[in-house]
Amino acid sequence: MDLRDNLNLPSSASKKRTYRICFASDFFYPSIGGVEMHQYQLAQCLMEMGHRVIIVTKAYNNRKGVRYLSNGLKVYYLPYHPALDTVIMPGLLFHAPLYRKVLIREQIEILHWHQATSSLGHEIQWVAKGLGLRVIYSDHSLFGFGDAASINLNKEMKIILSDSDAAICVSYTCKENLALRAQIDPQMIFTIPNAVDSTKFTPDPSRRFPLNTKNIVVLSRLAYRKGIDLLVDIIPSICKAFPEAYFIIGGDGPKRYLVEEMRDKYRLHNRVEMLGSIPYEKVRDVLVRGHIFLNTSLTESFCTAIVEAASCGLLVVSTNVGGVPEVLPPEMRYLAPPKKDDLILALKQALEQAHNVPSHKFHEMVKDMYSWHHVAIRTEKVYNMVMASKPNPLLLRVRMILSAGPWVGIFALLLFAMFYIVLKILDKIVPAEKIDKAVDFPYETYKYSRHLLNHHLDLKGDKKS
Repeated sequence: MDLRDNLNLPSSASKKRTYRICFASDFFYPSIGGVEMHQYQLAQCLMEMGHRVIIVTKAYNNRKGVRYLSNGLKVYYLPYHPALDTVIMPGLLFHAPLYRKVLIREQIEILHWHQATSSLGHEIQWVAKGLGLRVIYSDHSLFGFGDAASINLNKEMKIILSDSDAAICVSYTCKENLALRAQIDPQMIFTIPNAVDSTKFTPDPSRRFPLNTKNIVVLSRLAYRKGIDLLVDIIPSICKAFPEAYFIIGGDGPKRYLVEEMRDKYRLHNRVEMLGSIPYEKVRDVLVRGHIFLNTSLTESFCTAIVEAASCGLLVVSTNVGGVPEVLPPEMRYLAPPKKDDLILALKQALEQAHNVPSHKFHEMVKDMYSWHHVAIRTEKVYNMVMASKPNPLLLRVRMILSAGPWVGIFALLLFAMFYIVLKILDKIVPAEKIDKAVDFPYETYKYSRHLLNHHLDLKGDKKS
């Protein structure tokens, strides 16, 4: 029987076991993105289900040490700063003592790290396996096979995942991509999509502005991967064919100058509104101004943005790349290949339907399809399967690491041996029993006190009215 089938089975009637879980990644708040929001929302739901969750990430400017977020979510901002973009410089053995101390201090049972390009995730995985913890990896992006960077990353992922217990992907396309580039058994990969907090992304047609126009919203990082070169080719043609078309563009990035040059060249200042970078809490305010949401990405593993847009009642026009076709049903979107003429045709079809979009119906459909609580339940079942299985013996782990290739396998084995030896030395210098154990945040007491406070405020409001 395929273990993946168990993800849809009801929970056991026996008393549910809870786990101590560590999320790890270079990507987390205050940076805002799909990986960051996935970790935050999933952690909140898992804590609500009774699990203990902490997050380990790198320092952000002066944000270092231990911080607490909503509902007592504990975050370790380790004193490692980014060397390239938002990823730390690999420290290999030099970072191992701090990773070990955090994992032992928090009495972690499961390490769940996110995103292939996270150096912190790669390093802490070696330490976690050396401590006998179970390791799960979540993949959020698609990667190629031909360029030098992808080849090196794929080799590294093959090494790392050969010693992991399971992997989670956000779409079936993402799963196929990971299985091929990391050369791992597809049966150890589970598909659990992203979700959206539908209570925060609600439709409001009365806030569409400007009036008497058909508003097209673009919310994206203005970079090559997001298809901004395509976008600047599309806008002039659409504005010429549809005098009522009005573009609202939110986001910033290295390709912003292309959009500004296009707007100047075609004198579209009164047809193209540029908002710059949008804080996440303001995203819904921008989305509800539109009739149509346009996504021109050249590669997407899932694309949470189109789910958020559909939840706000917008009709979606998107490129049909990666996992995008899996995300929304046909009546909620128009898809086209990432080519100028095809996207213009899809956008024209959407514009003809713009004033007849059933916004509230779209919201209810998204609410039924996507929920972070459902994501947490399915993730918990992966945890249960991993914890119920026997860990691989040391000899089998060595054989699996060597399977990465004749030269790469030997290098990986040397790295594995060095981590193993360093952790044994640390066990002698600083035994685990001498590391102070962290005090858990009283989540149940906090939740009960918050409930009483809300009840008190409701009663106070009723008396005033």
